[in-house]
Amino acid sequence: MKIVNVHQAKTHLSKLLARAAQGEEIIIGKSGKPVARLTAFDLNDKPRPLGLWKGKVKVAKDFDRLPRDLLKAFGGHAR
Repeated sequence: MKIVNVHQAKTHLSKLLARAAQGEEIIIGKSGKPVARLTAFDLNDKPRPLGLWKGKVKVAKDFDRLPRDLLKAFGGHAR
């Protein structure tokens, strides 16, 4: 993974945008550490239809309750 520093990114933004448009992923970094990712924007990305999991997932009635020992481990109080 090659990191392009901020100064290079500002100086060569047009070239980096062209590379990203061709499918390359550009990592922009500061002080040698990754900070941002420049990728192509997908204009054909369609929103996901709602309700795909309807009727397929069941949430247990006690989903929000932690077992007493785990609650105590986190410093909480049992009800």
